[in-house]
Amino acid sequence: MSPKEEEIIEPIDGDFDDVANAMVTGEGPKPHKALYQGPLPIEDVELDCAILDDKENTRVINMTSVFKAFDRVPRSNNRLINIPAFMDAQNLQPFIDQELMRLIRPIEYLDGKSLKVGYNALILPALCDLYLKARRVPNTLTPKQAHLAEKAEILQSSFAKVGMIALIDEATGFQRDRKHDALRLLLSKYIAEGLQKWLHTFPDSFFLELDKLYNNEPTTSQKRPQYYGHFINRYVYEPIENGYVKSKLNELNIDDKGKRKARFHQWLSEGGRTILIHQIGRVQMLMEMCQNIDQFKKAAETQKKVSIAPYLFDDMNQIVQ
Repeated sequence: MSPKEEEIIEPIDGDFDDVANAMVTGEGPKPHKALYQGPLPIEDVELDCAILDDKENTRVINMTSVFKAFDRVPRSNNRLINIPAFMDAQNLQPFIDQELMRLIRPIEYLDGKSLKVGYNALILPALCDLYLKARRVPNTLTPKQAHLAEKAEILQSSFAKVGMIALIDEATGFQRDRKHDALRLLLSKYIAEGLQKWLHTFPDSFFLELDKLYNNEPTTSQKRPQYYGHFINRYVYEPIENGYVKSKLNELNIDDKGKRKARFHQWLSEGGRTILIHQIGRVQMLMEMCQNIDQFKKAAETQKKVSIAPYLFDDMNQIVQ
């Protein structure tokens, strides 16, 4: 471990090796039992959850489930002591506080006759907060981490909504009449709505091709040139139905002050989004055939003049010259 890492990461009482040794040797306190256990669906992942028989009735999430929730493959960590592999990236270390350090201490518990290892369930909102803190600092997250910050925002918002409903249900006594799966179904609904809002319609590869055409360094979703938007309007949206769809989107999306309310694709129906994805694919295919923006513009202009029929023959190979 480097001196810099030692300054960032303060030790907690004991470490993961101590916990592991206790599990193997049988030393240390006996694990608590799971009073209740069940799956919690988060997006397309089911988290293995339990409530323990300790004084606090600690809510835990199985260790493997935490990895899955943040798109990480369970693995050992040889880089940073006390930091699990799902948050050991160097650029995240300055945002790890003592509260999160306490939450990442493994908890062993008995689920029936099976010995399991998990984390305090509060680790999920804490991890969301970690990624959102990192995103607030420009140029901190890598392109591969950007989608995790978006997921963290969706999860955090969903947790807050369900938590508010649960508090009111408890205060009014409605929780006694609430159906067993009501809060879980609400969480699934809120997550689905959030995912729809942040739907990743334009793939990362599309913007990589744009970076290539304009000879730019790789850009991120948080910082892209404004002219990329002009490119998308001209070559993706405007050709659909000869500009009718684009003009309708302008009516819906741009307010009286000329500001955009949302991303264009968020206004589309499922059928409209299918057409948009097809158009994105067509444009990206042409981008991949070109080496710079001038060559692309020339090819796009030539493509307009070529009817559908020649695409079946050799003329399609003459679009890019």
